[in-house]
Amino acid sequence: MAFTVATYNIQFGIGLDGAYDLERIVDAVKDADIIALQEVTRGFIRNEGRDMVAEIQALMPDRFAVHHMPADVDCGSAVEDGVAVNRRFQFGNMILSRWPILSARGHLLPRSMRTASLNLQRGALEALIATPSGPFRFYSVHLDHIDPQERLNQIAALKEIAFAVPHTGMAVTGLSEYGFPELPHAEDFVLLGDFNMEPDLAEYRDMLSETGPLVDVTATDSGWSWVDPDDRERVKRLDYGFATQGFADHVTKAHVDQSAEGSDHMPVWIHLGA
Repeated sequence: MAFTVATYNIQFGIGLDGAYDLERIVDAVKDADIIALQEVTRGFIRNEGRDMVAEIQALMPDRFAVHHMPADVDCGSAVEDGVAVNRRFQFGNMILSRWPILSARGHLLPRSMRTASLNLQRGALEALIATPSGPFRFYSVHLDHIDPQERLNQIAALKEIAFAVPHTGMAVTGLSEYGFPELPHAEDFVLLGDFNMEPDLAEYRDMLSETGPLVDVTATDSGWSWVDPDDRERVKRLDYGFATQGFADHVTKAHVDQSAEGSDHMPVWIHLGA
């Protein structure tokens, strides 16, 4: 059985026309079996404080979902009529799947102090899913958008986390103590998301270096995946899928849906055979 994976930076729901429209975002990827999303927010001023996690789950009720919000700050919490009301700005990643998500956890990626421009805590959301081609780990990733050295540090940490899993385990091990089966072994994985780098940069070369070799399974379609809303001629390739060879062996093709209008990024699709 073949299946599809899509990764999509959804820019807090705001499209190329400047309007918030989560339905068109979901419509663009609803046929994918596994979906990795970035720039999912709650309580963000740019989209009137929408709870995107809840809205996405409501629009895709037939999908299993997990999320991780590595950036989480207060944005106006107060005691009102004797009740503590939490108002928080949260920014992170999400994974949705046609099949149950057997294990999930969020990883924090390195960051340095930067005050002249926005520096959000970045993260990678890990999900173990038993697909028709076997169990794989899927990561929804979003790297820093400004500092190349910060991205290099994040890439090194990300690869160390992902390649160490066969030795460190995932979210839990020893489940047999409580009568549950152990999680399936999944040595192979794919890193999906917005890496904020182009293929000619050092960060891209580090991702594919011999220290933890990975394959760019989206290189079969080198089309751009980001467009400047104010200058449609200005485009970049920023979104990828980097996989172990065992995952890459199942990939049959990849493409970028450049017709999408729901974000400044485009959905990147990966097609796999059984």
